[in-house]
Amino acid sequence: MGCWNPVTGLNGSLTDKKLENNMRGVVLRVVTVLEEPFVMVSENVLGKPKKYQGFSIDVLDALSNYLGFNYEIYVAPDHKYGSPQEDGTWNGLVGELVFKRADIGISALTITPDRENVVDFTTRYMDYSVGVLLRRAEKTVDMFACLAPFDLSLWACIAGTVLLVGLLVYLLNWLNPPRLQMGSMSSTTLYNSMWFVYGSFVQQGGEVPYTTLATRMMMGAWWLFALIVISSYTANLAAFLTITRIESSIQSLQDLSKQTDIPYGTVLDSAVYEHVRMKGMNPFERDSMYSQMWRMINRSNGSENNVLESQAGIQKVKYGNYAFVWDAAVLEYVAINDPDCSFYTIGNTVADRGYGIALQHGSPYRDVFSQRILELQQNGDMDILKHKWWPKNGQCDLYSSVDTKQKGGALDIKSFAGVFCILAAGIVLSCFIAMLETWWNKRKGSRVPSKEASSLQNETTTSERRNAWPLRPCLKLGTNTWRSQASSHGLHQSSQLGGPLDDP
Repeated sequence: MGCWNPVTGLNGSLTDKKLENNMRGVVLRVVTVLEEPFVMVSENVLGKPKKYQGFSIDVLDALSNYLGFNYEIYVAPDHKYGSPQEDGTWNGLVGELVFKRADIGISALTITPDRENVVDFTTRYMDYSVGVLLRRAEKTVDMFACLAPFDLSLWACIAGTVLLVGLLVYLLNWLNPPRLQMGSMSSTTLYNSMWFVYGSFVQQGGEVPYTTLATRMMMGAWWLFALIVISSYTANLAAFLTITRIESSIQSLQDLSKQTDIPYGTVLDSAVYEHVRMKGMNPFERDSMYSQMWRMINRSNGSENNVLESQAGIQKVKYGNYAFVWDAAVLEYVAINDPDCSFYTIGNTVADRGYGIALQHGSPYRDVFSQRILELQQNGDMDILKHKWWPKNGQCDLYSSVDTKQKGGALDIKSFAGVFCILAAGIVLSCFIAMLETWWNKRKGSRVPSKEASSLQNETTTSERRNAWPLRPCLKLGTNTWRSQASSHGLHQSSQLGGPLDDP
């Protein structure tokens, strides 16, 4: 340490050279709070001390390797960072330092004025900002996506138009029927007119010819209508099947504060909770974003929308309708490493605070640690540690509210499930109608053929009798007349007898 002389002033430095260069053999007791990715349990073998890993542990190891000290680490009994109680005492990690049960406190611990009143902090080793964790808009599979390009009311109008035009075509041909060739029959029925109009609408043509001018004008307008409708449907269907619409409208803290459909909260009595409370209760920010956020977070004195620990908030987002307000660094790590990529984050990029290492009030290690942290930041080692836990190219997109991992080229079977359902319904309906037709024909045939058979038998018997009748002359009233049952037989008999008989 330096020495003060009234004449020469300060001799030496306030930095303890012995402490800086010879901390070897010193064992520090470190208290922490588990928070991904700052502090995590890497190995937990029964009967052996737990091993920890994380960004804060890497920073602590860098200080330990440079200064030569060792440490023993344990988790705060209540798993909290620390907040003042009603009796003036502190709980959590800060409370362990206040009661001198630990030498160092390290985790995702933010530097706040209240905490600095009871403990010392090193210089910040990472910037801090508030973020929000939300669940991505789920990609729902619509079986009838093929019908999505048009609204239900539009589909109803199109179906009604098909029926109306089919009826008009039939009426026009009924009022002015086309001339038919001798022996031909008209097929212009209402059923055929409807079928022809439907076939032309789906671009499959028709079989019924229409020759009247009025009908041709009607069909010309109908074909133009069908062309526009089919073209619009095809273009809109491609967009519906290949583009996932963004359902979430929350893209910033301002958007979150203005809506009430998705409740949001944070960890009760945490630094984020106090930060939003102080901002929200500021009379100069009565109508600000933080004021609106505080009204939501403080519902039922904070018990309605807040959680007791960060992991509970993350699980609440994943499995419910909830937004979790917490440290942006923690939320970004969760979103990057989620196996389902079900999260995305929003937040402000203004770093008004930072993470620091807490020490006992008046600790001789504060300046030594702060100096080494500045050196790690200056030579780039701190950035290397950050990239280790927050890679730029993670497996998930941090800021997209929809899943960007899905391929946009190929369409799966789920997208066309509705089309196959329509085809299956048509097949089942046609088979049912075929069974009804078969049953009806058999039922009709069991009654009608008996009459037809008896009629045919009578005609056959009569024909046989006619063929068996002899041609004989009959003399009636002095006149000879040939009785013949068939004109051909009469001609044949007259030729055999040499012509008709003369009168006597």
